[in-house]
Amino acid sequence: MHYKNKKLKTGFPILSIFLLALWIQPLNAQPGQEKVVDQVAAVVGNNIILLSDIEAQYQQLLSQTSLRGEELRCKILDQFLLNKLLLHQAGVDSVTVSDDQVEQKINQNMSYYIQQLGSAEKLEKYYGKSIAELKEEFTPVIRDQLLIQQMQSKVTGDINASPADVKTFYDNIPKDSLPLINAEVEYAQILRKVPVSAEEKAAARQQVETLRDRILKGEEFSTLAILYSQDKESAKQGGELGFVNRGDLVPEFEAAAFRLKNVVDISPVVETQFGFHIIQLIERRGERINCRHILIHPKVTAEDMVKAQVEMDSVARMLRAGTMKFSEAAEKYSDDKDTRMNGGLVINPSSGSSRFEADQVDPAVLFQLDKMEKEEISNPILSSTREGDQAYRILYLKNRTLPHRLNLKDDYQRLQELAQSDKQNRVLEQWRNKKKNLTYIRIAEEYKHCPLLSDWITQ
Repeated sequence: MHYKNKKLKTGFPILSIFLLALWIQPLNAQPGQEKVVDQVAAVVGNNIILLSDIEAQYQQLLSQTSLRGEELRCKILDQFLLNKLLLHQAGVDSVTVSDDQVEQKINQNMSYYIQQLGSAEKLEKYYGKSIAELKEEFTPVIRDQLLIQQMQSKVTGDINASPADVKTFYDNIPKDSLPLINAEVEYAQILRKVPVSAEEKAAARQQVETLRDRILKGEEFSTLAILYSQDKESAKQGGELGFVNRGDLVPEFEAAAFRLKNVVDISPVVETQFGFHIIQLIERRGERINCRHILIHPKVTAEDMVKAQVEMDSVARMLRAGTMKFSEAAEKYSDDKDTRMNGGLVINPSSGSSRFEADQVDPAVLFQLDKMEKEEISNPILSSTREGDQAYRILYLKNRTLPHRLNLKDDYQRLQELAQSDKQNRVLEQWRNKKKNLTYIRIAEEYKHCPLLSDWITQ
């Protein structure tokens, strides 16, 4: 259990994969690879672009694009020039970002790379620096990234694509260039957790209190975690979670864990969305701690299960009879905070859209959706939430598409996003052409032959 809170070209690149180079050395770079003798590749206002910046981004993008060699390096420099122009203009226009915004973004990035490498210790070992040193080193880089994004939003944030824009965009795509779209589904849900009785909650709390007393009387925390903790993942490690930072844990758990001052201190019983815990501090390193815990879930009784199912059966009947809209029922009955105010529509976290390919849907949900017709409403199905709670879901299949070529009928939302991006690209290009003539820009001689950079070179 976890307690840690093909592409169409659309003209001028709009901070896509060519965003300001990754805030730390790319993970796919080899630690011992040959270093570049650094030099200034370009200057925009008071901002410089180093050859090492280009080479670092080049190594990162080799696995993401078919471009290679000079063509890719020229494209990278073109995007860096745009980034630096946006950054320069952010200074001119007094665009700012707060320290809290910077800190939040750093923590998000840090969590991502810790997840990729497996632990904070492996991240520190890989770069030969502590987490604190990495944060300090890359704070100005993250601040620049956020300023660039803020400035771009100022330029293009109000740009939208009308239906006419979408049709024009689609008509201008060569028909032999239309990409193949995989089968996808869009669905909404009403998720109702099976309520836990007060008696069962009290019993779970008492069980944790009893385990705490046993530990205080001398029994090993790790042994009891292996025997009794219902967090199966950490129980295998004696309840140990590994080093975490502030912001990595759910609030109630984090507050209790960081209040522990001394090694082997035991927290009082803590209630979170996962159940009841006790926590033991193992080690503290500045603002990072390693701790272990024992988790007990309150049990759901058969009576509670029947009651919840009857309630959801009633909701499903109302939906089928048309006496209540699905969006209204989601807002009134759903316990899923991510979807209840969105008409129950489930959003794909990997794309930010409502479209899911088969391998992106929870298998239990997909099994039910595969049996449904478009706009059909399911019977309540028993499932589990991410927190491990028992819950009933009512599913609504909004749309299903088979593999097909991109078209207006099936892919309007996707085409609208592409058309909007294309329109923003053109507005950003116009802005660039205006601002570059008002800004000092110098490009090193070896890059001036790049056809892509001809617009940057003023006579």
